[in-house]
Amino acid sequence: MKAAETRVDRFLASSETAFAIPVYQRNYDWSRVQCQQLFNDILAIGADETQSGHFIGSIVYVHDDVYTASGLRELTIIDGQQRLTTLTLTYIALYRHAAATGKDQQAQRIHKTFLINEFAEDSEKLKLKPTENNKVALAQIMDPKEVVKASGYSRLVENFRFFESRITDANFEVILRGLSKLIFVDIALDRQKDNPQRIFESLNSTGLELSQADLIRNYILMGLPRKEQERVFRNYWEPIESNARNLEVNESRVSDFIRDFLTLKQKDIPNKNAVYNKFKDRYPVPNSPELSAALEELCEFSQVYARLLNPDLETDPAIRRELRYIRSLEVNVAFPFLMPVYRDFTDGDITREVFSAVLRLVQSYVWRRFILGLPTNALNKIFMSLYDRVDPEEYLVSIERSLMQRTGSQRFPRDGEVIAMLRDKDIYSTKSRTRTYFFDRLENHNNRELVDITVPGITIEHIFPQNPEAGWRSAVTAEDYTLLSEKYLNTIGNLTLSGNNGRLGNKLFVAKRDMNEDGGEQGYRFSRLWLNRDLQSLDEWDVKQVEKRANLISKRFLEVWPAPAVEVVKDEGGEEVNIFEAEEPRFKRLEYAVFLGARLNVTQVSKLYVEVLEHLLQAQPEAFQGTKLGDRIQLTSEPGTLRQALQVGEGQFVEGNIDSTNKFERLKFALSELGIEEELSIKFA
Repeated sequence: MKAAETRVDRFLASSETAFAIPVYQRNYDWSRVQCQQLFNDILAIGADETQSGHFIGSIVYVHDDVYTASGLRELTIIDGQQRLTTLTLTYIALYRHAAATGKDQQAQRIHKTFLINEFAEDSEKLKLKPTENNKVALAQIMDPKEVVKASGYSRLVENFRFFESRITDANFEVILRGLSKLIFVDIALDRQKDNPQRIFESLNSTGLELSQADLIRNYILMGLPRKEQERVFRNYWEPIESNARNLEVNESRVSDFIRDFLTLKQKDIPNKNAVYNKFKDRYPVPNSPELSAALEELCEFSQVYARLLNPDLETDPAIRRELRYIRSLEVNVAFPFLMPVYRDFTDGDITREVFSAVLRLVQSYVWRRFILGLPTNALNKIFMSLYDRVDPEEYLVSIERSLMQRTGSQRFPRDGEVIAMLRDKDIYSTKSRTRTYFFDRLENHNNRELVDITVPGITIEHIFPQNPEAGWRSAVTAEDYTLLSEKYLNTIGNLTLSGNNGRLGNKLFVAKRDMNEDGGEQGYRFSRLWLNRDLQSLDEWDVKQVEKRANLISKRFLEVWPAPAVEVVKDEGGEEVNIFEAEEPRFKRLEYAVFLGARLNVTQVSKLYVEVLEHLLQAQPEAFQGTKLGDRIQLTSEPGTLRQALQVGEGQFVEGNIDSTNKFERLKFALSELGIEEELSIKFA
């Protein structure tokens, strides 16, 4: 590796040299804000005669003595493409301004010095060789006679227009001086001697922060020859990037997609900032058969991932509808389970009826848990390993049985507890998207003429208003008025849908029921919605009617989100229970334990204590060193300081002279600190 301080203008003026942006680099993404900052710096340094230079970071490239067909020396840029591209756009804007204002000599100097290799073939003339989606835009910008138009996802055009709009005759020379004072660290790597990937990872660049997907893409492609890079990028990575994009907000989800893929494969959920490291750990050899197979599978899974993110891409109307509901619930934690199930459907291994049933089952499970307020962090672990429990011979039933066997905070809520909570739950204050999902499913259950409740104008209506007019105090008893205001106001019994919410307002119930101003049929009596059907024949609205309506909707709730009707066989010798729900272990023996999905054949609490801590220390050593977790379990490398030293790793010991109850408490503390409370279950003998 060679590093030297270099002026930007001299670097770009290198003769017979091309600056190639490889396909594994992310797109050119500098925003207006970053361009404005660079432009301000150029103006300031250009106007300040006392300063001779201004540092703008580093540019790292691989120099393999590679030459193009035209005999040009080609430098592969692995860091600094954002700055290099932006500086090129600045020079192009200067060139076009000079050409347009009669500064022909300056225009030719800028053009031939910084932008082209004059004697190269026409297809190789441009010094900067951007990625494919930017090539057309750059060629268009370079021609002073061309009218510059927007080009796909490329920001080249947008940022060029910014610089073009800022350059004037008054600041032209100042900008040129400022550019000549810009300095960067020129880092040249030799692929035979240096490790470009490792150096790339360690760079602390001043540009945009790299995503986990950027790092993974570079890891996969950087070590390959140019032609192989192009092949792998076109055949695998480009489809993955295209598919793993949320089209609704036009954002990449590649990092999330690979995280879900690793979760499915490893039964371990990577931290969002550790996806790249986990990917490298699983595929430690670049360009290996294992990594090639992973790319094949990632590309395959990305096709179903695209439809999970964007349900409208699904052509089957029944599946599309269920996918829209899944998206409304925002249960992305279920993707590691749904991806292989979706693949089974597209491969023809399961029917559309089975796949639809699985999608509805996921909704029932998640929505019932939401009504009860059960912890959502349990869902990550549940869906992480759920596909492993699928029996191809009993596909749906095996999934239903697996969910119904869950206990504690992982349980599939039963009818009784759901209905008891539903009647009193504040539905109105839930998130808008979640609330819409709830009313959509209630309204359209078994409805062949589907009602789009998302159209403008249809909103949540309080039957007993939030700000009732004075007449309500005489329409109901004082006790009912208090209960309706304080207990039932935002509950399902007092809520409905209406396209005339503003007109109905705070009026009395009968007025709301019969409203027909100017023949507009605003009242409940004229509504075509199922949710208003029971209101049409009522003459009053009080607590009794709210509770009666809540019972009616509860019955429909159980039809829309049913619990599976499968027989769950219980072990007559007792059940596995999560350690947080287990009885006190004093004077008890274990039959076995289940940790991270694996059975541990331990009968003594002390042995369980050692095995679990040993695994946790090996998996996440940083969580124990010098932390309250390490202090709590009395972790030390000096066994002589303990009354009874239990070895839990190489050179690592914990205190063993504590009773079983204390060992349980320390295990629970460790699981809580690491966010894996659901991963240890035990069965007492």
